[in-house]
Amino acid sequence: MPVPDSPWSEIVPGLWMGGHEYRTGPGRLAFASVEDEFDLVQTLLRLPGYGPAPGVEHQVWAIPDGPLDGTQLAGVMRLAQGACAALDEGRRVLVRCYHGYNRSGLVVAHALVRRGVGAEEAIRLIRARRSPWALHNELFVAYLRTGLPTVRLLEELAE
Repeated sequence: MPVPDSPWSEIVPGLWMGGHEYRTGPGRLAFASVEDEFDLVQTLLRLPGYGPAPGVEHQVWAIPDGPLDGTQLAGVMRLAQGACAALDEGRRVLVRCYHGYNRSGLVVAHALVRRGVGAEEAIRLIRARRSPWALHNELFVAYLRTGLPTVRLLEELAE
């Protein structure tokens, strides 16, 4: 999987997704440290030293890049709701994970769905704006196509 060419990408006005490292040239990696570029940073994989700056709202919900249980899905849904609320207030939001492809894509796509965008369009938009590698986790794509509330309910019933 290629490393992204930018630390973060704007998916729709005010809503960005990104990761912790990116490529600055052939064979050259840089660390994507967030300072105060955003009003809200949502982190799905926290690494020390990557910000954000003090005073920037920071929400952390660590999840795997694999099957999610009901509690993890509920956290993803809460983050998406928080991102939507921040956007409604005119705030700039960054959702990030390691490369800015899957976990951040799941939250951003669910936020877009909450705002009335269809799941297929949300997936297409994220891949067009961030990377063709975005949302390459087929399980997360299936979650989005089914709908996170439905997947969460099914996961909780199975436990």
